[in-house]
Amino acid sequence: MRAVGLKVLKNRLSEYVRLAEGGETVLIADRDRIVAELVPPREGRGPALGDAIAAGLAREGFLTLPRSFTGKPPPSKPVAKIGTLLRELAHDREDRT
Repeated sequence: MRAVGLKVLKNRLSEYVRLAEGGETVLIADRDRIVAELVPPREGRGPALGDAIAAGLAREGFLTLPRSFTGKPPPSKPVAKIGTLLRELAHDREDRT
C-alpha cells in the first residue's frame, strides 16, 4: 500500500494507475488527510469498460442483464414475407403520384 499527495498524483497519474492495476492500493492524501483510495478492479470484473458500466447499472437496479449470453444476437423473425412488403411499398408509392 502506498500513499501519495494530490499534487504528485496529478503529475504521475499513469504510474499510480498502473500500480493499482497490478494489485496495489494507493491512498490519496490532501494536506496529510486521506481523501480517497485508488484500488485494483474487483475480482471477476470484466476488462471492458462497457461491461463494468453495465454491471454497475445492474447492481443499482437500472438494468436487467440477460440470464445467459451466447455472444450472438437472438435470431430475428421476419415481420412479413418479402412479397407482401414489396406490394405494400408499391401501393404506398402509388399514393404519392
